[in-house]
Amino acid sequence: MTDANKLIVLDMAGTTVADGGLVERAFERAAETLGVVPGSADHTAKLQYVRDTMGESKISVFRHLFGTEELARRANSAFEQAYGELVDGGLIAPIPGAREAVERLRADGRAVVLTTGFARVTQDAILDALGWQDLADLTLCPADAGGRGRPYPDMVLTAFLRTGAVADVRDAVVVGDTAYDVLSGLRAGAGIVAGVLTGAHDRATLTGNGATHVLGSVAELPGLLERESGA
Repeated sequence: MTDANKLIVLDMAGTTVADGGLVERAFERAAETLGVVPGSADHTAKLQYVRDTMGESKISVFRHLFGTEELARRANSAFEQAYGELVDGGLIAPIPGAREAVERLRADGRAVVLTTGFARVTQDAILDALGWQDLADLTLCPADAGGRGRPYPDMVLTAFLRTGAVADVRDAVVVGDTAYDVLSGLRAGAGIVAGVLTGAHDRATLTGNGATHVLGSVAELPGLLERESGA
């Protein structure tokens, strides 16, 4: 096999991990600690913004919502704590076929990197809850890539640099469930930027933002790559 499609960069929540709306639940807990009244117009507007920006680095979302760095960091800490408690409560699960897809991709000689917009402590909580600490070749959060999450290309480019799996970033594959995942892949220069329909955004949103492919789920990815390579 040539270098083509040998680096696979996968999003977590909504792509490989089903979290059952925990982002919204954790946000609601965090917002309440900062005085946002549940059921208020302010609460409704902020929650809608969280939905609209699924896939973006959470600290960036909170900076937009709360205006100051201090409030953003307080909100982010409260969010991470709430999300971690929900994860510890057993409220997440793998997307069906996700683990098997990653194992198959690695067995085929591809490097797999799991990425997230969450902080490292939350990412590790998810990996621990699923028994996935050793599933991928590498796991990355925004802090691992200099602090910028999606839609910036930094995590994809960090995966490219750290793994050394391909010589050309155009041989990378990026997969996610949001427009921000798609944008980060396109900005990095990945050759395949696939959306999946197991998370936040629908087919029209994914294709409208430039996805090269749209899959029902990440379980379909190994088959797509085999077809792309003519295997």
